[in-house]
Amino acid sequence: MPSPTEITVSQLSRLIGLPDSPVIIDICIDEDFTLDARLIPSSFRYRFNEIANIAPELAGKKTVLVCKRGHKLSQGAAAILRGKGISAEYLGGGIQAWRDAHHPLVPYEKIPNLSTQNHSIWVTRHRPKIDRIACPWLIRRFVDRAAQFLFVEPSQVLNVADKFDATPFDVEDVFWSHRDGFCTFDTMIEEFELKTEPLKRLATIVRGADTNRHDLAPQAAGLMAASLGLSRMYRDDLAQLEAGMDLYDAFYRWARDAVNEEHDWPGFQGGAKNGA
Repeated sequence: MPSPTEITVSQLSRLIGLPDSPVIIDICIDEDFTLDARLIPSSFRYRFNEIANIAPELAGKKTVLVCKRGHKLSQGAAAILRGKGISAEYLGGGIQAWRDAHHPLVPYEKIPNLSTQNHSIWVTRHRPKIDRIACPWLIRRFVDRAAQFLFVEPSQVLNVADKFDATPFDVEDVFWSHRDGFCTFDTMIEEFELKTEPLKRLATIVRGADTNRHDLAPQAAGLMAASLGLSRMYRDDLAQLEAGMDLYDAFYRWARDAVNEEHDWPGFQGGAKNGA
């Protein structure tokens, strides 16, 4: 009989990328992690024997603990957190089972240096439209859920990056930017190894909207219109980003779960309308 505090690989894979996805904590020992330094998307590293220290930060949040095979470390850490009132489960089979199921894993070395607040800091041009909303959505949903984003004048992006140890993106001549006709969102999916079918489908839409090639996907024009509308609705870039998170959540759920679904007005049978 499965443990009531176990979550399976298939169950967790359906939650990652969603706004209510659990906090995923990798507590593999350093020796095991070094052999394959990759993380389950959106997870972060923490020492198993210090897990009680972050209980206050996890209050009110669902949490999943991940070790190598889902045995003593993750089960023990989850039990400690539950003892402190945290809703905590462990991943059955551990990260080994996740690998065996061929689910994506994010290379740890590709995640920019974390700040002293244990989150990455990114900086880009102010007044975002498409790529500069899509990329933060991807990072927060699949790479670093606590990532911070700075929107500044275009001429100051690199200066701010230098002074605040931030990673510049979607500007010219930086690593995280457009490449050979592909947009920054494409670059991040490639570098973070998040090449799932739903994200690749979404990337085509983002690319079509961001590079004004609406022929790539019929949804690209709709994303462009919604993005321009948001940019007019919000003067504050961070407020626009929060609204944009909902927009991309919707596009992702369509790309994952609803691509084959159609919608017709029930009174229309495909023939003449209005009595004609």
